[in-house]
Amino acid sequence: MGKRAGMAQWDHGYVTDVAYTTNAYMETTPAWINACSILLQYRPIDLTAPFRYADLGCGNGLNALAVAAALAPSLSAQGRGGSGAADSIKYKYATTPQLDKYKDEIAREVDAKAKMIQEMVDQVFSFGELGMQEFETSKYLTGILEQNGFKVERGVAGIPTAFVARWSSGSGKPVISLGSDIDDIPQASNKPAVGAHEPLVAGAPGHGEGHNAGVPLNIAAALVVKKIMERDHLSGTIELWPGVAEEQMAGKAFLVRAGVFKNVDAVLFTHVGNDLGVSWGQSSSNALISAIFKFRGESAHAAGAPWRGKSALDAVMLMANAWEFHREHMELPQRSHYVIPDGGDQPNVVPITSSIWFYFRERDYDRTMKMFDDAKKMAQGATMMTGTKLDTVMMVGSGWSGHFSRPIAEAMYANIQKVGMPKWDDNDQALAKALQRELGVRETGLSSTGGRLGGPVNEATRMGGGSDDIGDVAWNVPTITLNFPSNIPGTPGHNWANAIAMATPIAHKGVVAGAKVQAMTMMDLILTPQIVVDAKDWFENVQTKDIKYKPFIAPTDLPPIWLNADIMAKYRDQMKKYYYDPKKYKTYLEQLGITYPTVKKILQ
Repeated sequence: MGKRAGMAQWDHGYVTDVAYTTNAYMETTPAWINACSILLQYRPIDLTAPFRYADLGCGNGLNALAVAAALAPSLSAQGRGGSGAADSIKYKYATTPQLDKYKDEIAREVDAKAKMIQEMVDQVFSFGELGMQEFETSKYLTGILEQNGFKVERGVAGIPTAFVARWSSGSGKPVISLGSDIDDIPQASNKPAVGAHEPLVAGAPGHGEGHNAGVPLNIAAALVVKKIMERDHLSGTIELWPGVAEEQMAGKAFLVRAGVFKNVDAVLFTHVGNDLGVSWGQSSSNALISAIFKFRGESAHAAGAPWRGKSALDAVMLMANAWEFHREHMELPQRSHYVIPDGGDQPNVVPITSSIWFYFRERDYDRTMKMFDDAKKMAQGATMMTGTKLDTVMMVGSGWSGHFSRPIAEAMYANIQKVGMPKWDDNDQALAKALQRELGVRETGLSSTGGRLGGPVNEATRMGGGSDDIGDVAWNVPTITLNFPSNIPGTPGHNWANAIAMATPIAHKGVVAGAKVQAMTMMDLILTPQIVVDAKDWFENVQTKDIKYKPFIAPTDLPPIWLNADIMAKYRDQMKKYYYDPKKYKTYLEQLGITYPTVKKILQ
């Protein structure tokens, strides 16, 4: 046993019975195991606090690992990013025969909507629209909702592709809000079900982040619950909304500012993943500011009279270099990256304008704002060195780090356990393993075990990571995120490889499973008012007790509705040729003439 691990020496901080021999395996030391845990995105133990560590001292420590595995809660229950073991559940809600009956009905009704789910998932996949340009997607989804009795408000918060669809019964309480993202990423076009890089349209955007599946999941869940509520005269309000331009973090803060979530009791958000899971408390995600710095100089003939010019590109390059030097002295959880959308017009003209687009990510509001302020100083320094001007600093998007509701998450976890993972067949596994082989990662196939409840990130070992503007919503109303299994493990994310499963039976089965969990949790909120009470209490007295939400966006900031217009204008006509027509074809794969799965043969 030991209390801390400075690891200057192998036994530093530990009480030991005998000294390690020279051929000891450092892989079994707590510090090494913790490092592996962090790399795998599992919560490590806090080596600064008391803990127990057993090493049986046999060979490579397999005996010790076996003992640990037998005694510890399963990793599937722990999940990534938190402890959350089943035996640590705080909020346990009693069920009733009626509630159980409803949940059994929900499972059957969602299964009955499998064809509808397949069509919705495939249709949105085929549109492949970037952030702020999700016009076909928004039109299609709102059409389905209106046909099913929802009232739709379009153009919410000044965003043309944003909407809120509402349906109410009885008193209208509780108000349950279902959200998921709909945008995709550049240059991610790929044929579904093909275990290799084969774009439908070379250079075009595609759903390499899986955002084509979440709103269809929510629609299926909402329609099933709505049917039951209408028949049995249950009170409540169901709202559905899309996350617009999530990849630029440019939508949800504006929805919050517009009051979309003002009277909402609970937000059930969804996001594609590799298994079924939910978490509560502070997440490992970083807060984010997305901003464009635009410089202005003086043009001149780059060869004839370069001394008469003042290069805006020089200012951009100097700011970029300054940030790289600054990065060395920043804490590890920070993440920052940039592109140069405007580097000038042509080489023989000194660039009169140039711009650099930064993402600044840190653990919380104050740290992220500090990064932003530092960048502004560097921009001013670049102007002083080049004789240029900082024309504008435009806030493109932003998001808080997520913090999620424990009562709702634990209620949802019970439904995750009830539903379980989809049943993958040999074709599903063949596609998964073929893609993993193509990417050079371990051929694990699709996970058949799942059902994880994650807890709060360990702040002592928090290493930062990605971001999602659902954080802005979560700091204004009790919120959880359901991860559902519609993608293939081992893919890099934001990549063509992540698009391959998203219009295949893998995605369809994962959405069916996720819709069951979502609908069952909605029914819990409707029939068990204590969950709503506990969620409000957690939000007010735990989550926001010491931390209050302050938006990154200013009152004068406008949604960047111009985003990606040029890219979609370039590719949309070519992409239209591949829009799914469910009236002619049973599946998108049938329309494309793709055999499921299409994989490379392995030479024996």
